[in-house]
Amino acid sequence: MRSLIRSASSRLLRARARAMATPSAARFSPSSNPARPPPPRLPLPRFLPPTPPQALLRARPLRTSAAVAAAAAVVEVGGVKIAREDVVKEEDPTNNVPDTIYSKIGLQLHRRDNHPLGILKNTIYDYFDKNFSGNFNKFDDLCPLVSIKQNFDDVLVPADHVSRSYNDTYYVDAQTVLRCHTSAHQAELLRDGHTHFLVTGDVYRRDSIDSTHYPCFHQMEGFRVFSPDEWSDSGMDGTAYAAADLKKTLEGLAKHLFGAVEMRWVDTYFPFTNPSFELEIYFQDDWLEVLGCGVTEQEILKNNGRTDNVAWAFGLGLERLAMVLFDIPDIRLFWSNDKRFTSQFSEGKLGVKFKPFSKFPPCYKDMSFWINEEFTENNLCEVVRGIAGDLVEEVKLIDNFTNKKGMTSHCYRIAYRSMERSLTDEEINDMQWNVREEVQNKLKVELR
Repeated sequence: MRSLIRSASSRLLRARARAMATPSAARFSPSSNPARPPPPRLPLPRFLPPTPPQALLRARPLRTSAAVAAAAAVVEVGGVKIAREDVVKEEDPTNNVPDTIYSKIGLQLHRRDNHPLGILKNTIYDYFDKNFSGNFNKFDDLCPLVSIKQNFDDVLVPADHVSRSYNDTYYVDAQTVLRCHTSAHQAELLRDGHTHFLVTGDVYRRDSIDSTHYPCFHQMEGFRVFSPDEWSDSGMDGTAYAAADLKKTLEGLAKHLFGAVEMRWVDTYFPFTNPSFELEIYFQDDWLEVLGCGVTEQEILKNNGRTDNVAWAFGLGLERLAMVLFDIPDIRLFWSNDKRFTSQFSEGKLGVKFKPFSKFPPCYKDMSFWINEEFTENNLCEVVRGIAGDLVEEVKLIDNFTNKKGMTSHCYRIAYRSMERSLTDEEINDMQWNVREEVQNKLKVELR
């Protein structure tokens, strides 16, 4: 699941399992893209260095007037005013946030009642209101700029965990990030005295490019604290009691969203819960992971004044579930303002099936280069997004080999496609030229 940080190996296995097939197409022709003089090369960090070279971490986007206007605007989230210079710090070597990411802050798709994400959020709210008599406090307007302590330390993410790297996380400065998960607010809410709460918000991660991944997406976290008198007469210890209540609650939520479906629990690992579980349902002839959850680690409770309590927590990705419930095939559609998309959804109507309104063809361009030890696919995707924005549909590794000298070559196929119109050859070629130039310049690779 995307809502809880898992081990690097587990996350990679899951990502591969969920990858969607892409049709073949003609390769990018080297003859139509003559080589350009190699630009200066800079080192690229894989994990968090003391002073990362900022020039590598931000791609140079082709900025439209709309993008410039969005970047210039001041947005307000949770009573906090956020200007571009608060997030995109071009002179700060520890900053890796591009304008394309800043432009998403404050849009808050989950707060739009006629949007699929807002409809899903409100449906989940209805379930908890009905079954817990309004006991759950709801937070959906918390500022996405959080400290490293909030995002990682407070939820026991190990100091050497891959999620802390510049390759995975957007750093505003050395001590501040765009939250990777809504769990970043967990400790603060506990210290403020909340015992039942739901936190919904936009979260940010540097990620691959395909139909199910996007660098800004939306999560909901649920949290419930139990006091000793709630389990003392149950015949169970606090951990067993919390785990049983958690499973009962979430099975009810799954039924509320998907109807009478077969369910199963899978044991897993998260750094902030023990035991930890994933809930899967049998839906449309396949097992679908719905959410991750577990009994909160006692260290988190003790650190926030809850020494004698136990608690459970769950996290789910709104896009992941909404794509299934509404039959939305591409995660980019959630950000569309096209009325042919937005007019299909209405407040309170969960599961209305999306009717595709365009079948514009994709255009495929291939790019091959010799990689270095610092190369990562996330950095490649960040460069491509910075140039093409939402016009890039997928970046996929289609070939790799190592020669006798020990040099490794990767060939990536880039699929360009607009959800709203046909792209012209001229603009596709222009984007591909810029991608090639920036990849060579930023990532210290040798184009083939």
